[in-house]
Amino acid sequence: MSYVGETLSNLLHQTAFFNLTWGNYIMILVAFIFLFLAIKKGFEPLLLVPIAFGMLLVNIYPDIIASPEETSNGVGGLLYYFYSLDEWSILPSLIFMGVGAMTDFGPLIANPISFLLGAAAQFGIFGAYFMAILLGFNDKAAAAVSIIGGADGPTSIFLAGKLGQTGLMGPIAVAAYSYMALVPIIQPPIMKLFTTKEERAIKMQNLRPVSKLEKILFPIVVTAVVCILLPTTAPLVGMLMLGNLFRESGVVRQLSETASNAMMYIVVILLGTSVGATTSAEAFLNITTLKIVALGLIAFMFGTAAGVLFGKVMCKVTGGKINPLIGSAGVSAVPMAARVSQKVGAEEDPTNFLLMHAMGPNVAGVIGTAVAAGVFMAIFGI
Repeated sequence: MSYVGETLSNLLHQTAFFNLTWGNYIMILVAFIFLFLAIKKGFEPLLLVPIAFGMLLVNIYPDIIASPEETSNGVGGLLYYFYSLDEWSILPSLIFMGVGAMTDFGPLIANPISFLLGAAAQFGIFGAYFMAILLGFNDKAAAAVSIIGGADGPTSIFLAGKLGQTGLMGPIAVAAYSYMALVPIIQPPIMKLFTTKEERAIKMQNLRPVSKLEKILFPIVVTAVVCILLPTTAPLVGMLMLGNLFRESGVVRQLSETASNAMMYIVVILLGTSVGATTSAEAFLNITTLKIVALGLIAFMFGTAAGVLFGKVMCKVTGGKINPLIGSAGVSAVPMAARVSQKVGAEEDPTNFLLMHAMGPNVAGVIGTAVAAGVFMAIFGI
């Protein structure tokens, strides 16, 4: 009987109940909330479902992301190897290739002024950089944190790795992806605060048709110009434009379909679950992480506000031809931010279709955030 009792006792003590802390329960609750938002509310489920599940797993079984040095047999946890691909910048670059293969840059080509709106929305990044320094972060950590303002998860991971801030990569990535998913909640109040009812109801003229030649030349020219000026952006901008060239060239349909479908979804699974697995209670529930989350939110709000305010300026300059709402789409959350611009505009006038106009600043924001990351790397001599 003693053998049976000892065996049952060992089995009982192997359950997670004897190892969970109050912090683990908090993070498990957060994971449930994220799953609810993703499944019930439809907030970027492709991102939130794997992130939330990774969060759930690591707070029940921390060894799932343990490094080989932390284990008795010298073999790391499953998600440790997924996460290594983040640190090596492999997954962020592949994500950009997939985004490029899925993206139509036609609205940006048809309305080049969208570049300015996309650039204006990057104000939040540089504003948050100085705020982070005031809060005690060193210069490289401040740069890594501030990039959250672009609402671009892959770029946030990429820059944190390049600047040697791997210790902050988990909170930074979770904050960036969370704000990407929460765009429909965060942006509308800011958009309405800085615009009038009349401005939100402005109808924009149809975009001009864009030729196939223009679409083919665009990724080639952008790669040449941006990567010559900021060579360190090549892994992101280069992969983004390569994916887009697959799409627009029309001669590599199989590559385009693979990059935008099978490869993209595989990478999202690996990246999402590994990012979620960085949110163990011990790593996430501390003052530094709370500062990162707060700064990321402030940066994202500032970026949204800057885009809208610059949209108002362009509205005045063009004599009311530009709806300021499309300026909010200058953040990198593609295509969610553009959809939010459409939604807020349609609330004032259901016949107002802003989606394609908003896609211009939206895809410009993707390029803009990568360029902002390149500027930081150039400043620090990376």
